[in-house]
Amino acid sequence: MSDHNHVIVIAEAGVNHNGNVSTALQLVDAAVDAGADIVKFQTFQAHKLVTASARLAKYQEKQFAGGKGSENNQAGQSELLKALELSHDQHLLIKAHCDAVGIGFLSTAFDLDSLDYLRSIGISLFKIPSGEITNLPYLRRIATIADTIILSTGMSSLEEVKAALDVLLSGGLTLDDVVILHCTTAYPTPLYEVNLLAMNSIKEAFGVRVGYSDHTDGIEVAIAATGLGARVIEKHLTLDRLMSGPDHFASIEPSEFGQMVSGIRAIEQALGDGHKTPTRSERENIILARKSIVASKKICKGERLDDDNLTAKRPASGISPMRWNDVVGSSAIKDFEIDELIEI
Repeated sequence: MSDHNHVIVIAEAGVNHNGNVSTALQLVDAAVDAGADIVKFQTFQAHKLVTASARLAKYQEKQFAGGKGSENNQAGQSELLKALELSHDQHLLIKAHCDAVGIGFLSTAFDLDSLDYLRSIGISLFKIPSGEITNLPYLRRIATIADTIILSTGMSSLEEVKAALDVLLSGGLTLDDVVILHCTTAYPTPLYEVNLLAMNSIKEAFGVRVGYSDHTDGIEVAIAATGLGARVIEKHLTLDRLMSGPDHFASIEPSEFGQMVSGIRAIEQALGDGHKTPTRSERENIILARKSIVASKKICKGERLDDDNLTAKRPASGISPMRWNDVVGSSAIKDFEIDELIEI
């Protein structure tokens, strides 16, 4: 993440594998084909993440009850999450496949043991999910094992973001080690709740690199975030939005993900370096588009040059009209025909 001119695109596979490692590998391949830099999964043990009585969120209940492959609409979070766990061996298989096809592997840990496991298999870039931003033991642990952290801020106030960031910094990380993502935890997020300008408020408040974790329908907001200076874009990827599972309907399919990446790369290129100077293409057009001081009527040698016998016309191959005051009041050094470039 050291290339500050390249927007990192994370394909959030999450739990869209539905507990099937073959589907997980297909998601990796889809992320590669779409042009993502990183594909991200989730690492957790259901019994350490939720209580046995935790109920599904409304969006989870709706999706779990319908969609392809749905069998049970009475499950709680624990049962649902248990079916979506990836074993250690499956993690290694997925990571090896990522290495083989040339895409970064990332996984969000939801408990302390999962954090330690990810570190044990060589992970140095960690992602803190929005739900853990108020988990002090989690923040303390991750600060001691991560080299770089991406922090999602859904459901958070600026004060809560600061509190979490302070914990990370007290653990030995620097501001250069942290990227903070603006995020709205709603699936899908309505446009009127995106508040994309909050991303820049985070940047101004803390002086960190920022990005956007997108849960809206479509790809427009992610591309817009790039235009506002996002250095990281995260978006859920699914093989099929109609599949049963908690996140499929709030994800996009591979073809649309590829369109999003293309849009991000176009905006990335268009942003430039911010230095205002004529471009190579513009320099070729200067002589054609700008003007020179020319005679507006016949002028005799020795005649006084003034506003009445001078004008400005294309091309810019003579004296610039910005030197008008230098020319007016001087005497013609020769006869000038109409439209002839003035010389002094």
